[in-house]
Amino acid sequence: MAALEDVRRLALTLPRTSEHLIRDRVKFRVKQLVYVAFSRDETLMGFAFPRDERADLVARDDRYLLPGASDLRFNWVACRIALLDDDEMEERVCDAWAMCVPKFLVRERLGGV
Repeated sequence: MAALEDVRRLALTLPRTSEHLIRDRVKFRVKQLVYVAFSRDETLMGFAFPRDERADLVARDDRYLLPGASDLRFNWVACRIALLDDDEMEERVCDAWAMCVPKFLVRERLGGV
């Protein structure tokens, strides 16, 4: 079962990541690009995710939700963080981060591309 502290521990090891508290919501970003954000009660985690793949993800797994109407235009999806195991949380956070940084950083940190 993953939680904000687990995400924080991972995200802050990813190059160029900074943590911010914006309107009582914890967000992790690279420069101005937010790649992970938590709801105020820390039960939902939104993360960068390819827009063309999110409908399939949400349809096949009830742990995932479409973002709010105002965020549908972005590459974004949300999940119930407590329902993710540590490996899946790590995959989601690292993939979201990889969407925001140059590919050479992804290769250095995660290998491949």
